[in-house]
Amino acid sequence: MTVGAAESSAGEGASPAYDWLRAWTVSADVTMATGAGAPALEARRQTRLDELLRATYAQSAYYRRLWGRDPAGLRFEDLPAVRKRDLMAAFDDWVADPEVDLASLRRFTADPTRIADPYLGRYVVWESSGSSGEPGIFIQDASAMAVYDALEAVRRPVMQPLQRFLDPWALGERYAFVGAVGGHFASTVSIERIRRLNPALAPRLASISFLQPTVSLVAELNRVAPTIIATYPSAAVLLAEERRAGRLRIVPREVWTGGENLSPPMRRFVREAFDCPVIDSYGASEFLALASECALGHLHLNSDWAILEPVDARGRPMPAGKAGTTTLLTNLANRVQPLIRYDLGDRVAVHARGCPCGSALPVIDVQGRCDQTLHFRGVDDRPVSLLPLALSTILEDEAGLFDFRLVQQGPADLLLTTGLRGTSAGRALRRARLALTTFLLAQGTDRVRIRCRSGEPCLPGRSGKIQRVIASGPAAGGSSRSSSAGSGSTSSR
Repeated sequence: MTVGAAESSAGEGASPAYDWLRAWTVSADVTMATGAGAPALEARRQTRLDELLRATYAQSAYYRRLWGRDPAGLRFEDLPAVRKRDLMAAFDDWVADPEVDLASLRRFTADPTRIADPYLGRYVVWESSGSSGEPGIFIQDASAMAVYDALEAVRRPVMQPLQRFLDPWALGERYAFVGAVGGHFASTVSIERIRRLNPALAPRLASISFLQPTVSLVAELNRVAPTIIATYPSAAVLLAEERRAGRLRIVPREVWTGGENLSPPMRRFVREAFDCPVIDSYGASEFLALASECALGHLHLNSDWAILEPVDARGRPMPAGKAGTTTLLTNLANRVQPLIRYDLGDRVAVHARGCPCGSALPVIDVQGRCDQTLHFRGVDDRPVSLLPLALSTILEDEAGLFDFRLVQQGPADLLLTTGLRGTSAGRALRRARLALTTFLLAQGTDRVRIRCRSGEPCLPGRSGKIQRVIASGPAAGGSSRSSSAGSGSTSSR
């Protein structure tokens, strides 16, 4: 099948790639490994790593050039680290399937009607948000998706056992995802994929855009009345504030968060406002289900399917319990688009100590995305809160600007900077200013002055990620609960 034919063979509503037998086999293995000891987890990890290295050397021209020899003769720790920018620049040599090419993938992801359609009839595709300064496109086959599905289903903690006993198939639950819903992002693709695979669940699974004004967002949630909310920590705090104010009347049984840092104060505020458990997870566009919380609130790395290596600025490994400058990820599930010692950008600490919950899966602490919610006054003097991921989505999707920093400098002042230079920078900033102005008006504020500067590259912050939305100076008036600190997640938007 040619690429052109394959691209046109699947249309809107096409069934996503899914292997029922593989899904059952992986789920059984994940279930057994969840209760296994450290030696069994290590054996699984080493077998999968050996198989991944052999397949990658045979099928990826990029890695063959990079390694220079068969990796079987090298120590894993001596393999060179790779970065998103370099991989995307050599995309067609990087991927293991010669039918996959970046040009057709870009056409595919440019079409919002193709969200969750199978690319080439067999791959799931999503884009990253570019939170490390470089957007990416990631593809997964049915085998990789079976791993992500099993890890999410088996290792998410059951916080209300009685409810699950009375309703084991969750037939009484109504789910609402609050986030960016219009692009080929991992969360959006995943939800649409679930809808197609499980039509019975589809009517109880709502995707609600956080780009709409807060009053509209609250009204839609009140109408849907979800029993489970999945969203980002900053959005969860905003919703908790609306709940405390009496405008949001939903009574969820659980709140699931991910995609940003969830600090202990943020968790406590959300939990108390909704009077329900808050369950955090850690994932990325590069690996959806890196870690899940246990019932004690500790993040456990899915070490049978992923390797995380905290390293310092020179690439040297960090001792147990210490976060490095960045973290290298090796995805043991994805053979089509190999990620081996990939610079993830997060600061992660992997602990040697066991968890009182009894799991042998390693406990990790994460410092990921640390953008902040901005607060302004609206046309009627009411407070207007702007979520950082909503602002990033507008600048990326509407203006095509990925290299940026947006800083609130006063009660009605924004500074937008980019590392771009020359005429391209001017055009990009004009598009960005227009997109931001339109968005701010839709949110109910017309009082914000936006200044732009070019030639100012954004440098990574403490987390290794680029902090792109910052509430600083006297403006940051309004709630300070949304400032991020502590353990949390990186973005898969």
